Amino acid sequence: MKSQPLVGAAVFTTVMGAANYRCQCEGECGNAHAKGDGRCLHEHDHYTSKHGRRVRLMAAPCDPLATDVAAARLPASELRAWCPDCHAAAARLARKRLPAAPTDQCGLFDL
Repeated sequence: MKSQPLVGAAVFTTVMGAANYRCQCEGECGNAHAKGDGRCLHEHDHYTSKHGRRVRLMAAPCDPLATDVAAARLPASELRAWCPDCHAAAARLARKRLPAAPTDQCGLFDL
């Protein structure tokens, strides 16, 4: 049996079953995943390499910038399997692509 989280195991199992216990990143992290035909090769409870660490996939929203509260409200059908590396990289790229905040706003203490 593959490891599961203590909370939300039913949702986790549903998402992982649909993903076949493999990361569903298809390049959102900036990596083309050429060896995996466009999809990340990381599998739940497998090692990243001979001397690597064990991969623990997570069920997270397709939008890597979604808050934890928003993610907790989503049904399993709106979640996907992510490895931590792909999810973090996808969030970094998504933050970089956000439009810059306007800097010409008048502040409270501007003289």
